Amino acid sequence: MQSGLELRNKLKSIDHRGYPAYKELKGQYDFKDYVLSIDHVQGDPFAAPSRLSVLVKAAKAGFPADFYNTHAKRVTLQDHLTRLFAGEVSGGSFQAKGSGKSGLLAVSKCGQQVLERTALKIKEGDITLRFEAGFPANGRTINARELEKMLFDILPSCVKKSLYYSAVNQGKLKQAICLCEDQQYIREKLKELSLCAFIADGAVLPRESGISEKPMKEAVPFQSPASLKVTLQLPNKGQVTGMGIPRGITLFVGGGYHGKSTILQALQNGVYNHVMGDGRELVITDASAIKLRAEDGRSISNVDISPFIKDLPNKKDTTHFSTEDASGSTSQAANLMEGIEAGSSLFLIDEDTSATNFMIRDQLMQQVISGREEPITPFISRVKSLYRDRGISSIIVAGSSGAYFHVADTVIQMKEYVPIDITDRAKAAAASYPPVEGEEAFPAFSEHRCPRPDLSLRKDDRIKIKTMGTSELLLARESVELRYLEQLKDQEQTSALAWILKYVQLRLLDGKKDLKQISELLENQIDKNGLESLFERGDVSSSLARPRKQEILACINRYRRLYFA
Repeated sequence: MQSGLELRNKLKSIDHRGYPAYKELKGQYDFKDYVLSIDHVQGDPFAAPSRLSVLVKAAKAGFPADFYNTHAKRVTLQDHLTRLFAGEVSGGSFQAKGSGKSGLLAVSKCGQQVLERTALKIKEGDITLRFEAGFPANGRTINARELEKMLFDILPSCVKKSLYYSAVNQGKLKQAICLCEDQQYIREKLKELSLCAFIADGAVLPRESGISEKPMKEAVPFQSPASLKVTLQLPNKGQVTGMGIPRGITLFVGGGYHGKSTILQALQNGVYNHVMGDGRELVITDASAIKLRAEDGRSISNVDISPFIKDLPNKKDTTHFSTEDASGSTSQAANLMEGIEAGSSLFLIDEDTSATNFMIRDQLMQQVISGREEPITPFISRVKSLYRDRGISSIIVAGSSGAYFHVADTVIQMKEYVPIDITDRAKAAAASYPPVEGEEAFPAFSEHRCPRPDLSLRKDDRIKIKTMGTSELLLARESVELRYLEQLKDQEQTSALAWILKYVQLRLLDGKKDLKQISELLENQIDKNGLESLFERGDVSSSLARPRKQEILACINRYRRLYFA
């Protein structure tokens, strides 16, 4: 390993040379308090920034071991330190001048969710921070003095203020760790209390705007109805009350703009922990929950949708259903069956984003069009057996149809953002209407899909990856649409999905392992070695965030070149 002094001397030796000479700097340098690694050097000042990393050993960093002795606390500490470094480095970015991206200093921008990222990794107390830097140039000529200012003046200050326990605000850090402990306590209590979600009294659910995740100012704080109120004794916050949503079938109803979709959005985001001040810190949902919706035009490969759709007029096989252009009903049926495959214990459904003919088929329609002429068995006829036989709960938002009153275990009316338990009233009203048909056991279906690899990818040594926010990724030239995966919250999760899809295609698909086995192998690998293990050559991206298993499988399923024997 070279010293910081040797790095200074190298900088002096390449000053005013052509930009490619910067590549001579690659390597590790001992700065006494930390090790700086120059991992990748950009080709010119207008290209993607250079990638650097800093390693601070545990003895110098000094963070207490009980701040990272569980996976959840470790992720929280990593998230907190990433935010601190981002705050420090934002003031130092572009202080060094030059052309193109000269002077840029950047690290992952964290949102309201606490996510595991490649930007910062803690292992046995050692901290590895990955970030980006724009190496300065005048035109395409090296400006080494400006880079020296970045690496020897600006960066050391940012590192020391954010990666050392003695320098950070220990009170705020302790607050973040305590919140994490409380969130995990609730998450673990859900199963014990036969709940699929919990919303604390006082939570702020509405967001500032459609493009902001920050809480709305002067919003109505959440208040649980007495019949559903649950009291929890949290490890740090102490006694907390809130609404416990029981396992089974829960229906949210009410007029438009009264908060039904807002509460569903809070629940679908409750699969993640949130930072202090978000308003939804203690909105905790079953971690496997999936938001189901119709997805016209999506690709479906070899999915058994026969529990919901069969006997199609064109005689198409629905036990191994494939299409390049799914309808609303077939896409929602496929999403549901893939959700079962992904191990979800809770489905979240809003009628506004669902296919009507998949959700219900009223009595009048049944009288006019006989069951023999209708290939769709609607969700309302399967929802009870889905819970009874498969253990999968459903939370459904409905504003225009009372058909689900018959099958719901709990009915909650949202009135001016206040929840009211109207189960008894809804059941009494439903009693005068014909009951819903379809109480038989949930049908057997094929659960083992063993995809083969896309061999065209294995012929290409340099597979290009590109992402567009959280809506789309490109693997080679193949587009994968993700815009309807509403629980993807960060574009770095999309980037991770692209690398995961590439890794799965090149390393895991063999026509013998089914998708459940593949997802378990991936989860175990990432748990043990992190997202870094997806990079064979060690050149790790500093901008990846871990997606859930549910989104990983959803991405694989939407790859249009997913082949089966």
